[in-house]
Amino acid sequence: MPTAPEDNRALRQSIIDACLEMNRTGINQGTSGNISLRLAGEEMLITPSGVPYEQMTPDMIVRMPLSGDPDPNDGQCAPSSEWQFHQALLAAKPETMAVVHAHPVNCCALAVNHMSIPPCHYMVAAFGGHDVPLADYALYGTADLSRHVVTAMKDRHGCLMANHGAIVTGDTLARAMWRMVELESLAKTYILARSIGTPVLLTAEQMDDALAAFANYGLKPA
Repeated sequence: MPTAPEDNRALRQSIIDACLEMNRTGINQGTSGNISLRLAGEEMLITPSGVPYEQMTPDMIVRMPLSGDPDPNDGQCAPSSEWQFHQALLAAKPETMAVVHAHPVNCCALAVNHMSIPPCHYMVAAFGGHDVPLADYALYGTADLSRHVVTAMKDRHGCLMANHGAIVTGDTLARAMWRMVELESLAKTYILARSIGTPVLLTAEQMDDALAAFANYGLKPA
């Protein structure tokens, strides 16, 4: 299991850089995405609420515990409105070091139709199972949404969120960012495949083989 890093300025800047990269590549739009990183000592760093990425500074990244509510009087910025599912995922998945949430267009297109991604491609295995599941809808920033997300991702490294967006995890921030790009690519592929015919899905045995192969993949699931 990877060791959680200590809080430092470079770690905080890496979150900002990842946010800027999401918008630059079109994975996200505006300030709708958010990122968290596990810290040593049962804490996490998370993006602040409503701050444009271009204006974000390392001091604005919020440090908070992996249990309990944020302290409104601690002098920090308010954490992302989605802090509850970031906190819950890091608490429920000890091997996870990073959580990335965004609104990629193709992922959102499937999510608003309440569609998961079936085993249409072997890269589905990058997310830990035979599909990329769909978390039930609940209002953003609520405990209900947090529960739905944790349920959907119990044995997965990514999910779509009904009428909302997508979430991925990783043992590093780079791994989580890679997964978000792959998830949007999978969503686009599945949508295009459905537009020209009926996708031929991989069998359970074929997906099991793909999952086994990912055990030795350069960016293996974590």
